[in-house]
Amino acid sequence: MATNNGAESNALKPGLDWKRSALIVVDMQNDFIQPGGPLHVAGGTAVVAEVKRAVSIARDKGAHVIWVVREHDVNGRDVELFRAHLYPDGQIGPTVKGTYGSQLVEGLEPKSGEIFLVKSRFSAFFATNLDLILRRLDVNSVVVAGVQTPNCIRATAFDALALDYRKVMVLADATAAASASVHDANIFDLRNVGIATPTVEEWSAL
Repeated sequence: MATNNGAESNALKPGLDWKRSALIVVDMQNDFIQPGGPLHVAGGTAVVAEVKRAVSIARDKGAHVIWVVREHDVNGRDVELFRAHLYPDGQIGPTVKGTYGSQLVEGLEPKSGEIFLVKSRFSAFFATNLDLILRRLDVNSVVVAGVQTPNCIRATAFDALALDYRKVMVLADATAAASASVHDANIFDLRNVGIATPTVEEWSAL
């Protein structure tokens, strides 16, 4: 696990307004998390407990919890071109709407009133109304958890930064990649642009 640096310390100054914060839980779906899934993220299973803990903390502190999942048409017509081969004629590809693979892993369940958002690209902001929802909720701090760090986590965090949210955080121990080295390299990059990467414990203490 990468350690803190000066950029993160600045981003983690005290004074987090929990009611103006949103925890965005990204792609914690069976096809990504369960061993043998077609898009299995090797480090995903290990962070399920911390993602659950982050959701519980957000709820207890009055932060907004937003669930973001990747879903595709059964024909793969809305998937990226580089993944089109995963949706051959007559076969069900990854995270197709309504399939077991598209469902959240056991133990992660949205509560009534929490927002559930579907995306079809890496960033939770791309071609969705997430930014509009967050503005309407008066959110100024965005916290990201889920999988996987170099793709959907990184893209979502970078877009939140570009959209000028006051604080952008990625929970270092509630996100995962194919390997620890890939995860740590991306955490390093995130810190270098001013995105905080606290652990769930550190975040909960803000």
